[in-house]
Amino acid sequence: MLGIIKHIQRRTPLGWLQLSHEKSRLLVALSGIAFADVLMFMQLGFERALYDSNTRLHRSLQADIVLLSPQARNLQSMSSFSRRRLYQAMDVPGVESAEPMYFSNSIWKNPQTHRETGVLVIGFNPNKPAFDLPDVNQQLQTITLPDNVLFDRGARGDYQKAIAQIDQGKILTTEMERRTIRISGLFQVGASFGADGSLMTSDQNFLRIFPRRQSSSISLGLIKIKPGYEPKQVAMALKSHLRDDVQVLTHAEFIEFENNFWRTNSPIGFIFSLGVSMGFVVGVIIVYQVLSADVNAHIREYATFKAIGYRNYYLLGVIFEEALILALLGFIPGVAVSLGLYQLTRAATNLPMYMTLMRGLQVIILTFIMCAISGAIATRKLQSADPADMF
Repeated sequence: MLGIIKHIQRRTPLGWLQLSHEKSRLLVALSGIAFADVLMFMQLGFERALYDSNTRLHRSLQADIVLLSPQARNLQSMSSFSRRRLYQAMDVPGVESAEPMYFSNSIWKNPQTHRETGVLVIGFNPNKPAFDLPDVNQQLQTITLPDNVLFDRGARGDYQKAIAQIDQGKILTTEMERRTIRISGLFQVGASFGADGSLMTSDQNFLRIFPRRQSSSISLGLIKIKPGYEPKQVAMALKSHLRDDVQVLTHAEFIEFENNFWRTNSPIGFIFSLGVSMGFVVGVIIVYQVLSADVNAHIREYATFKAIGYRNYYLLGVIFEEALILALLGFIPGVAVSLGLYQLTRAATNLPMYMTLMRGLQVIILTFIMCAISGAIATRKLQSADPADMF
């Protein structure tokens, strides 16, 4: 290892000298690599935000096992099933409690602009905390009052003034389903690709807002199990005990159920994956053009090296050295620009766009691979260079 380091120290940095000699070409190359990195960062960020934003409610549920209709596609497209299945679930050994939860997408009047917009409404029994959300659990008593709801402060839209007023202790009123409701508190979940925001209230208020909805027709069943029991074993017992008009999932499977919908049944997941691939391909093309132009511009010098005895692997090493330098220097502005765009996107959409160490490592590895592939393609002409043809 020590010998290799000494050899590298003695070696002339020919790749860097060639790149830095043509500064305008170097800047163009770095801009192209940074652009490809930004494309990959943004697509990976959107893809992660897609899964994170759509499963935040799932992850906050206080349930070991979830019951839902087999017709349910995701949280925004829930079908209902009979509440009777919850009573039957209580007969299964290991089940401690089974509580209903109601979901409905609805149109309400924005309390600030009075324009109609969509919102996801969630109703649950306030005597049995359903979410691991301190803001919600501290206001359970509030939503037992008629027509009182809690509003998501992370909702997407013009709600800043309304949220500020609620923070000051004011109760706002607005309309939903031709009924006046009172916004008496806030909680924090955030917007997703499926919903701009959500409201939480008691199951009784939910049924008041949606009078056509029967209390026996529920969206989710939240099962808690007794200490000492394994969720998977109890879930298996529930599957064999209940009829096939209800689906039994553990908490982890319910989160994956939502992810799988966006991954396989929605074009959005495919589009983001395609975007990463396109960024990679664009980067390969840009770096190849830069390295190919460099080889063409210095083909006589390379041929001279071969004529005086340098082997092909030395000259190929120069090209790969250039590729690695370009990858490293192009990554720095790429990650800097992406950090700014993440913050801009987060502020504009309330989506959880955050830079992570793992994503940074992922993109820099892709950048090195991208530049290495470009270097490998660019060296084909160099290998065939014959000094006799040059002079």
